[in-house]
Amino acid sequence: MQTQKSYAQETGVLYLVPTPIGNLGDMTPRAVAILQTVDLIAAEDTRHTQKLLNHFDISTKQTPLHEHNWQSKVPYLIAQLQTGLTLAQVSDAGMPSISDPGRELVDAATEAGIPVVPLPGASAGITALIASGLAPQPHYFHGFLPRKKNEQAAELTKLSVIPATMIFYEAPHRLKLTTATIASVLPQRQVVLARELTKRYEEFIRGTASEVAQWAAENEPRGEFVVMVSGATYAELAPVDEQADLPVEQAVKVLVDGGLKPTAAIKQVAKQRGLDRQTVYAAYHEIEG
Repeated sequence: MQTQKSYAQETGVLYLVPTPIGNLGDMTPRAVAILQTVDLIAAEDTRHTQKLLNHFDISTKQTPLHEHNWQSKVPYLIAQLQTGLTLAQVSDAGMPSISDPGRELVDAATEAGIPVVPLPGASAGITALIASGLAPQPHYFHGFLPRKKNEQAAELTKLSVIPATMIFYEAPHRLKLTTATIASVLPQRQVVLARELTKRYEEFIRGTASEVAQWAAENEPRGEFVVMVSGATYAELAPVDEQADLPVEQAVKVLVDGGLKPTAAIKQVAKQRGLDRQTVYAAYHEIEG
């Protein structure tokens, strides 16, 4: 067990600093202040982050930290934090660790007892969700689906039972394949695409899975996309009534003959057919009597 007191420590602090997902006006004053005052910034792409630093007149030194160098870089950064250095971690856009590098450093810092302090800010998934028109809660954030069609279909099949709005990220060159797969696996679902969030060409595309897949096939997708899919409904999750064509009393009898107690069978048939339990009870006992 571990208890973190973020601002009472003898080591350095790791700050997780969100950056704008498009519009630089979304950078918070606190985020700017942290980037100005820390000793070092760990950036996913230092060239990309330098443009942000230049815009806000931030001169703090950067060091690269990404998926190709984290195994060698994380131990070095942890050692620096243990000496009292303060470090800010940023990804190219949005929240560190959300489909971007970052988790490995956070894991190592928490294991070493180094305070990890998150700053609130932009996140493409949540930004898209609240304007999607789909239910905002509960929601399930998945990130990127696998790249191959058969693997996508298998993953979506597993996710199909989740009764929550699902949020995915997708690159423009894979959008056509991904939306087509969604349409084939979840044809009855509502789908919303969001692109270029917070930018001049921000756009939302809403429709059935098939309609959205057709849009992606007929257009040239540009910009990074958030793909949102409505969750499973009660009707989809309800057990199938295999005796749907039978009279009520016969449906109960089939279940009883299969090993269910009469009371349990009556309850199940009543629930499946939306009937009053006493009505089903009376019908069953009429043939039994």
